[in-house]
Amino acid sequence: MPSQPEVIETFKRIPWFERLEPRHFDKLAEIATIRHVEAGEQLFREGEKEDNLYIVIEGRIALEIFVPHRGRIRIGTVEPMEVFGWSSVTPNVHQRTASAYVVLNSLLIVFNSEKLRQLCDEDHDLGYVVMRRLANVIASRLLTTRLQLIDMFADPSEQKNV
Repeated sequence: MPSQPEVIETFKRIPWFERLEPRHFDKLAEIATIRHVEAGEQLFREGEKEDNLYIVIEGRIALEIFVPHRGRIRIGTVEPMEVFGWSSVTPNVHQRTASAYVVLNSLLIVFNSEKLRQLCDEDHDLGYVVMRRLANVIASRLLTTRLQLIDMFADPSEQKNV
């Protein structure tokens, strides 16, 4: 298990944590764990209670949803230095909206969402930074979803040969 200084050094390499104050690194390191996961492992299932926010340090994670009559559909892939499980930090979502599977052996930073929410409530400066960055992640995922929907519902007869 990495020491708190090693966890803090890992945080400093992640763009998501840029410009945090040293006291914020210390607080976040207290509620974070580093987890090694193996390819093929399922981290969580769609519909389960949410409990963790993740950041990929190394590896790759697939996000999938279940579509009736079609099965599991991959809706995204999370690469190093990206965040997933963000909805667990939001105040009103109470279940996972997708499943997460490990594609490549991975190294993750894992935050207990309840402790992270509590930390953000106690330290509004940190809370503002975390929520603002989560808003960017959410906006990016919504844009990706919008583009996927446009592609999925496009009428092939309206597409012109280029």
